[in-house]
Amino acid sequence: MKERIITALIAIAVFVPVVWYGGAVFTIAIYALASIGLFELIRMKGLSLVSLPTMLTGLLLWLILIPSHVNLFSGLEINKVEITFIIVLLLLSYTVLSKNTFTFDDASFLLMTTIYVAMGFYYMNETRSSGLEYIFYAFFIIWATDTGAYFIGKAIGKRKLWPEISPNKTVEGSVGGILCAVVIALIYNAFVPISDHIFFLIAVTVAVSVFGQIGDLVESAFKRHYGVKDSGKILPGHGGILDRFDSLLFVLPLLHFLHFI
Repeated sequence: MKERIITALIAIAVFVPVVWYGGAVFTIAIYALASIGLFELIRMKGLSLVSLPTMLTGLLLWLILIPSHVNLFSGLEINKVEITFIIVLLLLSYTVLSKNTFTFDDASFLLMTTIYVAMGFYYMNETRSSGLEYIFYAFFIIWATDTGAYFIGKAIGKRKLWPEISPNKTVEGSVGGILCAVVIALIYNAFVPISDHIFFLIAVTVAVSVFGQIGDLVESAFKRHYGVKDSGKILPGHGGILDRFDSLLFVLPLLHFLHFI
């Protein structure tokens, strides 16, 4: 526990100023975090970190992460979707060239995980560009959900939420996490107005809290499937980058899809 607390304090001391500063510094941090997150998943799968397929997916990751205000492709008659399709074709071609030592399943895994990681961190950058109030709203809701679910689950939790994936999570804890998230959202909105429509704010917060928990369960399912305890070891006591950002990877795109940002 001591190691976990020390790591959390150091991470907050480093990450919060970077979030606050924003701009190119935050974008560089996003590229670094996303790259580490992708490599964590590739390592879970047991694929080589240094190979043509991983280099192609690393390139795809970096292209998707390009912020919307950067017109890198303005002089080219090509966009991110077309580049993604080109990389799909190259990966499928490599399954033949490698004589099936690199399989269709491997190619599918790399594409799915790259898009999953890239879109989550892309929208983290877009959320920060929209204003500090939105990125901190997302952070507070996730933290409130996790904290509420943990303590309420410990206190009154009886019914298992999804024992095959995460045996310690309970239905009572999940509901408690949602309620805590709504309370924190209302308090936050009173000091940092982000919505004039309280019922819309509550509805979005419930959705964010639920999807945040789903994101956490998805990461747990990955680890269960590949037989690992943590996605990585970069954060002592906490695991890897994906262990800390799994909920946000689901939540931040959702906030944009709901036109909350």
